[in-house]
Amino acid sequence: MEGLGLDLPTFIGQLISFLILLGLISAFGFKPIRKMLDERSKRIQESMEMAEATKKEYEQAQAEVQKRLAQSQKQGEALIVQAREIGEKVKEEAKSGARAEAQAIIEKTQVEMKRDQDKIIDNLRREFAGIAILAAEKVIKESLDKQKHLRLIEETLEQSSLLRKH
Repeated sequence: MEGLGLDLPTFIGQLISFLILLGLISAFGFKPIRKMLDERSKRIQESMEMAEATKKEYEQAQAEVQKRLAQSQKQGEALIVQAREIGEKVKEEAKSGARAEAQAIIEKTQVEMKRDQDKIIDNLRREFAGIAILAAEKVIKESLDKQKHLRLIEETLEQSSLLRKH
């Protein structure tokens, strides 16, 4: 090996030193490094699994949020429909109340008109009785018993109004 520029005892010494160093590195260096790399690999794997679990939880939460939003929207729409129905009901009740009130006013007015009409007819009878007595006095040219004549006219008018009512 001398031709190559190697000295055999130096080469063997270096080879033995190298093997010792390799043994020491393997005994004290590779195992801790390997252990550290295995632990790191395990932590990375756990982190990946945790990230995957977190992603699944996020997707589930997002699906739940979407579900609740859809449910809330349906409830909101149902409330709007219900509010419209209540509004229509209130409007109808108001119309019904207004109709009832108008009918009550009409009936009250009719009663008042009937009462006024009866008063007017009663007053006209009295005036007619007075005019008839005056006319009769002028025709006969003598004074009649006013009370008797008034009673006769009243009876006649009552009989004629009784005939008209039936």
